[in-house]
Amino acid sequence: MTRHIAIVQGHPNPARHHLLHAMADAYAEAATAAGHEVRRIEVTKLEFPLLRTQEDFETGTLPTSLEQSREDMRWAEHWVLLFPLWHTTMPALLKGFLEHIFRPGFAMEYKKRGFLKRLLAGRSARIIVTMGMPVLPYRWYVGAYGVRGFERSMLGFAGIKPIRESFYGLSFADEKKRARWLDEMHDYGTRGG
Repeated sequence: MTRHIAIVQGHPNPARHHLLHAMADAYAEAATAAGHEVRRIEVTKLEFPLLRTQEDFETGTLPTSLEQSREDMRWAEHWVLLFPLWHTTMPALLKGFLEHIFRPGFAMEYKKRGFLKRLLAGRSARIIVTMGMPVLPYRWYVGAYGVRGFERSMLGFAGIKPIRESFYGLSFADEKKRARWLDEMHDYGTRGG
């Protein structure tokens, strides 16, 4: 079954020498080879201001530089979001991007009574996170709260499920382990999940 996939590269460094770039490439190449349609978004290449007020969030105009990204994400049935862990959560640039994209009318709709209407139901997501610490302490000691908060407060709140996550601790990763991780991205891309 062919899927529409949006790959959101959230590494804020524009230099394409990071493992996350290779992971995104491996996923995209495998997904395309398997017959899936893929659109890519490189957040670091986009210029946009940060949202500063609730009024801007609720009724402000989306910057024209983000219109194509929003349409690519609306088009996609499955999202792949890649980012490095910074201070136990995503980098500020990716958070600022998502705050713009997830405005009312795209992610949710306010109702006069009751809970918000979730506008992204029927979509799924995979979150791919690299970190400079071992994965086990992040998951168990820190509680992975930065990623869990993102899953619950943005993705889940908008109706996206299932949400799968993949964590990669770079601190003790040799070339053999990194190659295995790229193979994993290839497998995810082939499956479109």
